[in-house]
Amino acid sequence: MANKLDNSAFAFIGCGVMGESIIAGLLQQGLVTPDQIVASHPRENRRRELEQKYDIRVFHDNAEAVRAIRNAENSNIVISVKPQRIAAVLRDLSGVVLPKQNVISIVAGAKIETIANALKNDRVVRAMPNTPAQIGAGITAWTCTTSVGEEERSQIRTFLSGFGKELYVETENMIDMATALSATGPTYVFLVMEALTDAGVHLGFSRDMAKELVQEMMLGSIQFAIESHKHPAELRNMVTSPGGTSADAIYQMEKGTLRTVLSKAVYAAYTRAVELGKKS
Repeated sequence: MANKLDNSAFAFIGCGVMGESIIAGLLQQGLVTPDQIVASHPRENRRRELEQKYDIRVFHDNAEAVRAIRNAENSNIVISVKPQRIAAVLRDLSGVVLPKQNVISIVAGAKIETIANALKNDRVVRAMPNTPAQIGAGITAWTCTTSVGEEERSQIRTFLSGFGKELYVETENMIDMATALSATGPTYVFLVMEALTDAGVHLGFSRDMAKELVQEMMLGSIQFAIESHKHPAELRNMVTSPGGTSADAIYQMEKGTLRTVLSKAVYAAYTRAVELGKKS
């Protein structure tokens, strides 16, 4: 079966950590070849780095990168800049983007309507990956306008699968929700990992030993949860014996309102994502 992305070309506008992660995933999985990818970046040394590492063309000018893929049968513009840069990028691309080109934004908070109006293009996809995409283990929530047809949606799914799993959501508000839950989520996990490692050091382990114990414990727990298909509460009950160590530990976490703190953290991230959308 032919690769769905054989006739596709991608222009990455802004190519920081996430943009590079996506490019690396697409190339490593053989979904595209280097001649199907161009990018833009303002710093010369970064452009040289990307060109040498991936054998792709990298432009200083955002508009030039978009023009470079105009003739492709399936032409896609991937906007992967910081939220504070989106307004300037949209100005750069105003009048340059063709109606036939798909615009894929992974910019936190940037609304589909804002992008569509600025670029005079109604084929807009809004996606929110997370940092595990850097090793092909990300999860990306995405949605799109009705102008993106079924064939294009299938290609978008293939594109997003290049750096992990993808999950289509029905409403744009769910992208802001995913920004708070899955995209910001690694932050919560890393903080818990750090706290547990510190606790291990406090008990008397070396930091390296504590880190390894925590990382393998978390990895194994997640794999077990996925493969068991059980509710987290059921899994927790399985390892909580009456009067045991888990029972005492859970008592302290509940006493410290861990659930409430995590819920407030997710809601704060969601509120911030919505605020970024209003500013863009």
